[in-house]
Amino acid sequence: MRSLRNLRFAILLVALWICLLVGRGTAQRAATPSSSFQFVILGDRTGDTQPGVYERVWQEAAAEAPAFVVSIGDSIQGFDDATAEAEWRQFERILIPYRRFPLYLTPGNHDIWSARSARLFQKYAAHRPRALRLAHYSFDYAQAHFTILDNSRSDSLTPEELQFLQQDLAAHKDQPVKFIVSHRPSWLVDAMFQDPRFQLHQLAKKYGVQYVIAGHLHQMLDIDLEGVRYLSMASAGGQLRGTKQYRDGWFFGYALVGVRGQAVDFHIKELKPPQGQGRITELKDWRRAGGASNRTGDQRY
Repeated sequence: MRSLRNLRFAILLVALWICLLVGRGTAQRAATPSSSFQFVILGDRTGDTQPGVYERVWQEAAAEAPAFVVSIGDSIQGFDDATAEAEWRQFERILIPYRRFPLYLTPGNHDIWSARSARLFQKYAAHRPRALRLAHYSFDYAQAHFTILDNSRSDSLTPEELQFLQQDLAAHKDQPVKFIVSHRPSWLVDAMFQDPRFQLHQLAKKYGVQYVIAGHLHQMLDIDLEGVRYLSMASAGGQLRGTKQYRDGWFFGYALVGVRGQAVDFHIKELKPPQGQGRITELKDWRRAGGASNRTGDQRY
């Protein structure tokens, strides 16, 4: 009987050892530079919110089964301390069916405009920034690093934000895929006029950042400056401005981003009817100042 118990104990030890080895190997594979995953980027929900659009964006984006979701900011309409918390509670109710997806919020000008609204952002952001008076933070997923900056109360990036960016990129310099995210496109004028002298760009070049992403405009833009792609995301519910024409970058939708090793692919997905026509484009299909280029052989838009 004792020998049988010893045999069972030995088998249990071997089984546990095998499980540990398998678990360790799985964890190592998850963090290797060859990992493949996809995530979703959502544009502005508010800024004269269009009823039902954001809910529809989530329905279609969730069907992609992303590993996580990055929101570019403006999650509530805001600008009123008295109603801000009620708006955040309403926002959370919209997200109830999608709690299985980790959500990373970027602070927008409709989210933070005062000391109280900054505290509420801290309270309701699922991934809270570390310092109570600051709303920037960063995170890793497999071989990718994301730096979330706060320019919610300024059209430019403050020296404090740029210092955080430099320190964060230096600390994660070995991550092969890097994204910088902010709400306002503080880089817009410099990037459009192909002026590489601004500090954000110099840091992006130094540390190998491939994509700098913003919202705020509600317009799809893609600008290449010295190999760094500067993107403004289409609206996820905020009012369409300008010409309101799809060809000029004005539409409701989201971005599905695939990461395979060090390769990154963006698919820009317009909502299906009635809010859109379900057209799909890639970044290469968009002109520098917005607008889809109707290339021969690509009939997706």
